[in-house]
Amino acid sequence: MIRIAIVEDDAYDMARLKECLLQYAQESRQRFEVLEFADGEDITTDYTADYDIILMDIEMRFMDGMKAAAAIREADQDVVIIFITNMPQYAIQGYKVNALDYMLKPISYFSFSESMSKAIKRVKNTEKQYVVISTKGGKMRLDVSRICYVEVLDHTLIYHTTEGKFIAKGTLRDAENQLDRYHFFSCNRCYLVNLHYVDNYQGNIVYVDGDAIQVSRSRRKVFLDILNEYMNGDAK
Repeated sequence: MIRIAIVEDDAYDMARLKECLLQYAQESRQRFEVLEFADGEDITTDYTADYDIILMDIEMRFMDGMKAAAAIREADQDVVIIFITNMPQYAIQGYKVNALDYMLKPISYFSFSESMSKAIKRVKNTEKQYVVISTKGGKMRLDVSRICYVEVLDHTLIYHTTEGKFIAKGTLRDAENQLDRYHFFSCNRCYLVNLHYVDNYQGNIVYVDGDAIQVSRSRRKVFLDILNEYMNGDAK
């Protein structure tokens, strides 16, 4: 199921996009879940970062599509953005927010289907596993493969990733529930380690992406067993 957000403040254009999407779904046999937003401000407020494709009008009353796309990119680098406009000179600026394409109004089904085919190909070629975390400003989507380890301080989770640190609300149990199936292991009550980023293990210290983390005595044996299984390719 591909999740699509349509951000359009004109009722006629919204209806036309939905009509094209329905026809495309029937012809391509793709399944879509569609959410509608009437303004850029609506989609960026408490952005949930769980869409695959966003069809974004550029000219809107409160927050235009360019500003909305820039705000979305702060939390979501991977969602496919396609701009919709009757002024192509605006759409050319889309490279600043890594937009895939743009459609000119009035929308023809031919141009719609071409853009959608490119978007779906991009989605399928870059399919990744994500977790959504609750941050101070709303929600953010993290690529699981980029998370080196998770640290907990009181009720604050610090996600140490290859792109830097991201802070979220929650407990280590919350992180474990999200990451349990992705080869993460709790080496003590404060750290959840991605086995893929384990560089070295000496005594009761494990080195994860260059950082030294202590392994508790009670978890040492099971941690070594699981790490050996993972490194030998036996982990499921």
